[in-house]
Amino acid sequence: MIRYRCDLCGLDLARDGSNHFIVKIEAYAAAGQLEFSEADTRIDSKSEIKRTLAELETKSPDDIEDSVYRSFRYDLCPKCHRKYLAGPLPIPHSGNA
Repeated sequence: MIRYRCDLCGLDLARDGSNHFIVKIEAYAAAGQLEFSEADTRIDSKSEIKRTLAELETKSPDDIEDSVYRSFRYDLCPKCHRKYLAGPLPIPHSGNA
């Protein structure tokens, strides 16, 4: 049997979803440079690919994936869902707003 619990407070959640909210978050790399210069067209692509592959060999698959894309899913009870909606990110107030 699958048991659902609130990922914030641990409250047991109903299997029928009556007291259950799902929050999904995606974090992904912003698009890089989309314009190319004349100098960019003269780069040795094969050596650049070899360099990139050598660099990737030193990293774990999780590190590589996390540098490009990551998704999260949280199950929340109604109380924690309201808290989340009130301030989903702990962004410090700078006083300059």
